[in-house]
Amino acid sequence: MIFGRRKPPKPDAADAHLQAAVQAALPDADPDTVAVVSACAGLLAVVAYADREFSAVERERVRSQLETVSGIGSAGAAAVASVLKAHVVELSTVHATRFTRTLKELGDRDLRLHVLEMLIELCAHDEQLHQAEVVLLRQTTASLGLEQDDYNRLQAAHVDKLSHKLG
Repeated sequence: MIFGRRKPPKPDAADAHLQAAVQAALPDADPDTVAVVSACAGLLAVVAYADREFSAVERERVRSQLETVSGIGSAGAAAVASVLKAHVVELSTVHATRFTRTLKELGDRDLRLHVLEMLIELCAHDEQLHQAEVVLLRQTTASLGLEQDDYNRLQAAHVDKLSHKLG
């Protein structure tokens, strides 16, 4: 941050492409909304790529979760998902910390809990929770300013699918 304002990403950076796609999908959104939606989308890609694969099933699940954002629509969600696919490696390795910081700065606790729930649902969708995903989800929980109890409570909603497959 420079003098209390968010430093814009470099135009060639993956997060700049992501923010441009979100802005195009939500043309009337203010800059903070674009930043929050971009951070949510970026974190979905980060978690989906935790196992170093962004499969077609994961991409479709991310796209469907993006469609739940008010006003984004299916075309907007598809455009954002396309950017995530094209830039998943950079987004997950370079920008993940910025995404959690943005959500911590701009999102209230309820929003951050909702994002964590979306991330857990994404991981649970294939009925497996791999060690890399668990580690990433726990780190993300802390980075979002949430507690381990928040993670445990949200994960418990999926225990029927995951209890025998954790690891």
